Amino acid sequence: MIDLYALTSPNVQKIIIMLEEIELAYRIIPVDVWKAEQFNPEFLKVNPNGKIPAITDHDGPGGRPYIVIESGAILLYLAEKSGRLLPKDMAKKYDVIQWLMIQLTGIGPAFGNFTHFNLFAPKPGNEYSLSRYRTEMKRLYELLENRLGKLQFLGGDEYSIADIATFPWTRQHDAHGVKWEDKPNLKRWFETISERPAVKRAIEKVNAIKSSRDVATDEHKDRFFGRGRYARA
Repeated sequence: MIDLYALTSPNVQKIIIMLEEIELAYRIIPVDVWKAEQFNPEFLKVNPNGKIPAITDHDGPGGRPYIVIESGAILLYLAEKSGRLLPKDMAKKYDVIQWLMIQLTGIGPAFGNFTHFNLFAPKPGNEYSLSRYRTEMKRLYELLENRLGKLQFLGGDEYSIADIATFPWTRQHDAHGVKWEDKPNLKRWFETISERPAVKRAIEKVNAIKSSRDVATDEHKDRFFGRGRYARA
C-alpha cells in the first residue's frame, strides 16, 4: 500500500496518473495547502520541504516503509518499482529522462510562474514578470509541438513517465492562451493520453478532491506564496 499526500496540482495529478497506470494499491491523504496543512508537524515528518506530492511506500526496499518526495523522483521510483513506463535500453531510457527533466526544470516552473503572476500577483506592477513567463511558457509549448511532430510520444515511440509528467501541465492550455488547432501534434498527443483508461480514472479522482483554494484567507495565501510577513527578502 502506498500513501499519497496530495491535493489537485499538476504535480499531484502526474502521480495519481502513474499509480493508476501501474495499478498499485494506494490511498490519497489530502494535504490542503490553501489551509497551510503542508506546514503541520505531522506532514513535515514526511516531507521536511513542506511540499506535495509525497509518498510513503509501506512495501518499500527490503520490505520496509520508504518515503519519496519530489514528483520527478516519485515517478522514477514507481517506474523502477513496477518495471513499467521507463525503458530498459539505456539510450531509450535517457531519452525519456531528458524529457522528464524538461518538464521538471522548464515546463513546471514556467507554467507555474505564469499562473501565479496571472492569477495571484497584484496588478499593476508585475507586467514584466507576467510577460516573461508567458513568453517562456509559449516557447515551451512550441518545443513540445516540434518534438511531437517527430515522435509519437515525448520520450520516443512509447508512452512513458515523460508524458505522464507533462500532460497535467497542458490541461489548462486554453487558459494559457494556446489553442490546439494551432498545435496539431500536441492535440494528437493530448487526446491520445486523455483517452487512456488510467488517465480517465485519475482525473475523476483529482476532481473528487476537495480544496479550499476559493475560500483561502489572505493569511494562508501569504504563507503559501511566501509573501507579506512570510517574505524572506
